[in-house]
Amino acid sequence: MKLTMLGTGCALVTECYNTCFIVEDNNKLFMVDGGGGNNILHQIKYANYDVMDIHHIFVTHKHIDHLMGIVWMIRKICQSMSQGVYEGEAFIYSHKEVLELLADMSDKLLVKKQSKFIGDRLHFVEVHDGETKNIIDHDVIFFDIQSTKAKQYGFSMDMGNGKKLTCCGDEPYSECEEKYAKDSEWLLHEAFCLYSQRDIFNPYEKHHSTVKDACELAEKLNVKNLLLYHTEDKNISNRAELYAEEGSKYYNGNLLIPNDLDSVEL
Repeated sequence: MKLTMLGTGCALVTECYNTCFIVEDNNKLFMVDGGGGNNILHQIKYANYDVMDIHHIFVTHKHIDHLMGIVWMIRKICQSMSQGVYEGEAFIYSHKEVLELLADMSDKLLVKKQSKFIGDRLHFVEVHDGETKNIIDHDVIFFDIQSTKAKQYGFSMDMGNGKKLTCCGDEPYSECEEKYAKDSEWLLHEAFCLYSQRDIFNPYEKHHSTVKDACELAEKLNVKNLLLYHTEDKNISNRAELYAEEGSKYYNGNLLIPNDLDSVEL
């Protein structure tokens, strides 16, 4: 199993792409979020993937740095279906609010020869808190992270052999997530900035975490591997070194701070 970061940045980055990624297993792909625009198509290409092979997409919430790339994915997939080059069906999973928004945008923005495939071969699949879906041959539990902003879901994927990969979305951890995140083999968690630079980036005002916060959490939850994303980009040239230096003070497991297009063997 492999995870490839299509983007690692927060909403207003200019030096990298917004946070989104692909989980791959046995040549089957599960894409999570789409970033903020049509650059998602560039990121997929340069990650050595093909949109024609992506059949399962999960959208965590409606913020534009996660949602707008999905509109381009819908257009690309539907246009490819119209041209006869996309085989099979596609599934976009999310909670009701996101799916209604995507359906409305698709109806207003796509031409009929594209949008006609929605509901026929491209399916909007509503998921509920605590619900399990089988995706790329793995059970995936979706959960409401109890966001104080836009409604947002995370997920926990059964990797097999008693291991799980848990994605906590792009907001600070909530106690309601403990049963999903605790003892995870892999935990994906946002870290907006260094704790030492919290006065510069004001993460708490934006309802985000720091590297220190995320690492203390992972240590508490007995997480073996912690991957940090959804960060600022002012430190991007040496972000990995800076974040690792701070994080290692609070977390004894395997800490990863990937760049865009980096892949990790899970």
